[in-house]
Amino acid sequence: MVETTMAAPKTIFVTGVNGHIGNHIVRDLLEHGYKVIGSVRDLNDPLKVDHVRQHAIDLGCENNLQLVEGDVLDADGWTEKIKGCDALFHTATVYSNSKDAEIILDTANKGTSHLLTAAKEANISRVIYTSSIAAVGSLPKGREKNEDDWQTLRSSPYTVAKTESERLAWVLAKKHQLDLRVINPGGVLGGGFVKPTPSVDYFPDAIAGKFPVAPKIPIPVVHVRDVAIAHRRAFEVEEAEGRFIVAPHKNKTIADVCRTIREIYPNTKSPRYAIPRSLMFIVVFQDWLMGMFGAQRRMTRKAVKGYFRGDANISSQKATEVLGIEWESFETCIKDTVEAFSSEP
Repeated sequence: MVETTMAAPKTIFVTGVNGHIGNHIVRDLLEHGYKVIGSVRDLNDPLKVDHVRQHAIDLGCENNLQLVEGDVLDADGWTEKIKGCDALFHTATVYSNSKDAEIILDTANKGTSHLLTAAKEANISRVIYTSSIAAVGSLPKGREKNEDDWQTLRSSPYTVAKTESERLAWVLAKKHQLDLRVINPGGVLGGGFVKPTPSVDYFPDAIAGKFPVAPKIPIPVVHVRDVAIAHRRAFEVEEAEGRFIVAPHKNKTIADVCRTIREIYPNTKSPRYAIPRSLMFIVVFQDWLMGMFGAQRRMTRKAVKGYFRGDANISSQKATEVLGIEWESFETCIKDTVEAFSSEP
C-alpha cells in the first residue's frame, strides 16, 4: 500500500486544461475531492472550455472548478494566477507535427520558464510537469529504456521541444529549489479530446481502410485516464521523485494498433497486415504525393528514418511500483479511441 500525503482537499493549478491530457486531469482531480483552477488561452472559445466545465457539471462540483485565461507565451500575470495553490500541474504544450517549429519550441521552452518561475515567486514548491517519451527516446534499439535515458535524435520539432523543455525544467527546478516530478507519457489513447492529437488522428483513416497495410512504426501506448492518474499520484505520493514513464503497453507498433482495431471491430476496414520496412519508400512517396495536394505530411523520409532507428521497448515499472497504477488494457485503449471517433457528430 502506497502512503499518500493528502489530508484535506487542496487546490491544484493546471495549465492547458482544454487538451486531451489536461481535461482528464481536471476530471480525475475533481473526482478525488480537489479544487482545480485551470488555464486556457481563450475563455470565450467553447471548444476550449465547454468540455472542461462539463466534468464539474457531471460530478456535481461546479464550485470546485475555476477557469482563468492565460497564454504560456506571456511572462506576466502567472504568479498572481497560481498564488495560494498547493501545486502546479503544467501540461500546456503544442502537440502537433504540422505547426510551425518556432511555435512548438517557444510554447514548450518559454512556457516552462514562465510557469516554473511563477511557481517559485508564488511559493509553490511541488510541480508536476507533463513531458513525453519523446524526451526519453527510443535508442539504443533492443535495450529496455527507462527514466535514466534521454532523447538523442532531433527527428521533429516536437521531439526537440519536449527534450529541451524538460531539460530546462530540471535546471529551473534546481535553481528555484522546486520539488519537480515529471510524467513521460507514451502515445496517449482514449477518448475525451476536442481535437485529435497525432497519437490518435490516424484512427479514422485506419477504420475506413484508407491505407491497405500498416507501418511497423514503434509506439508504446497508454490510456489517457492512466496519464491523469499518474499526475495526481505523483503529487500525492511523498516518496515520488524524478521522472515517471507512463507507457505500459510497450513494444507496440502502428500495425499492432490497426490489427487490434480490426479484431475488436471486424466490420471496419482497418488493415490486418503490416508493410515490410523494405517497402516503406512507397509510403514515403505516397505521403509526398498527398502533400502536393495539401494533405498534412506524416511520413517524411526523415521521420520514417527516425522511427526505425529505435524501438518501443520502454519500461513503466517505476510508475507501476511507486505511483501504484493499475493500467487499462491495450484493448481498452483501442476500444475507447475508436468509440470516441464513432460518437463524433
